[in-house]
Amino acid sequence: MSINLGKGQTVNLAKQDGGALTRVRMGLGWDVKVITKKKLFGGTKQIEKDIDLDASAIMIGGGRVLDVIYFGSLRSKDGSVNHTGDNLTGEGEGDDESIIVDLPLVSPQVEHIVFVVNSFSGENFTEIENAFVRVVDSAARDTELIRYQLTGSGTHTALVMAKVSRSGQGWSFTAIGQPGSGRVARDLEPLALAAV
Repeated sequence: MSINLGKGQTVNLAKQDGGALTRVRMGLGWDVKVITKKKLFGGTKQIEKDIDLDASAIMIGGGRVLDVIYFGSLRSKDGSVNHTGDNLTGEGEGDDESIIVDLPLVSPQVEHIVFVVNSFSGENFTEIENAFVRVVDSAARDTELIRYQLTGSGTHTALVMAKVSRSGQGWSFTAIGQPGSGRVARDLEPLALAAV
């Protein structure tokens, strides 16, 4: 059974049977708002605009950014984090972009992995609906463990969605939902650092 989190809530990453997770997938999804416009000679038509949101992972340790995984650099230096590829439109059901994390392979220097999303095409979040991030146990038939559904919209072009953090007891997941501005993941590094 999946846990639904609210902004600022934290939960330990563990399997449903209590064991440690080894491989998780962060799935990001969104829908484009459908706008109804009047036609010139009466009637209406529905317009759906493609929006290119990009999910990225920023690996942080010792108070600095150690690595950034995004559509232009799909694999972390230590091989533990892999981006599955770029979705240019947000079309379709379910996860639009995914980032897979092999937790045992994460470099010991990494204390946090911050997940961000930005509008590469420059649209803001007033044009986006149903944005979410979820944690899936990739080793157990993609069982959803955690979901964070974003609420509200705004003129921001980016969001710090969530983070996973290392502790003595393993890893934890925190829902963040901090708005920001930026078209690429590097623009969000200061916000990511502030979130840890």
